[in-house]
Amino acid sequence: QVQPVESGGGSVQAGDSLRLSCTISGYIDSGYGVAWFRQAPGKKREGVAYIDKDGITNYAESVKGRFTISKDNAKNILYLQMNSLKPEDTAIYYCAAGRSGGAWYDLSRYDSWGQGTQVTVSS
Repeated sequence: QVQPVESGGGSVQAGDSLRLSCTISGYIDSGYGVAWFRQAPGKKREGVAYIDKDGITNYAESVKGRFTISKDNAKNILYLQMNSLKPEDTAIYYCAAGRSGGAWYDLSRYDSWGQGTQVTVSS
């Protein structure tokens, strides 16, 4: 069973940066992709960024140019570098893993989720 665990959230001011980490235990085969999702109060959980085993990435339009997803394959750690943070980035951020197939931002694709880490951006 693949089990992600997030860390690195916190409270920052607009324009600041944070780097989230997700340590993924368990075996991830070649068919898996990993992603960051976020959920703000009163909103649906939405895809933020995705990376597959080949290093191909996808981003939500709202974070392109500001966020970068990367991974350390040797340590099984997924990262999300978040720059130029905005108040609208405030949310609980989740790490998820799932097999390939379908849209990367489709929640139903993922069967392994972390507990989430809170990111709060003040103006």
